[in-house]
Amino acid sequence: MAEARLAASLWVAAYLARLAQATIPAYVLARGDDTAGAIAVKCAHLDGTAALWMREWDMDSDTRPWVATDRGTQRDIDAAIARQRSRDRDRWVIEIESCDGTTLLDRDGLF
Repeated sequence: MAEARLAASLWVAAYLARLAQATIPAYVLARGDDTAGAIAVKCAHLDGTAALWMREWDMDSDTRPWVATDRGTQRDIDAAIARQRSRDRDRWVIEIESCDGTTLLDRDGLF
């Protein structure tokens, strides 16, 4: 049986509301497909570094947890995002500002 998926635009709206409630600044840098666009979350640490979070398939648990796929300077993360967006124009990109790296992304993929 196929897993029910939440439309990307609804997920983004709920995530932004959750971040606002926690007073974590967040911005939509790139709007993707409303229904099925993949989502990337850039966490800027406000010291020149950042992390890029994506959902990746975990074959062992048959889930799609959020994983920090890249860490480095903001310039490096921005370049990685630009490469991804050049291949996938439907990808959403959200940037959050969190000195301690708090993203509110749960391992189970809900946020």
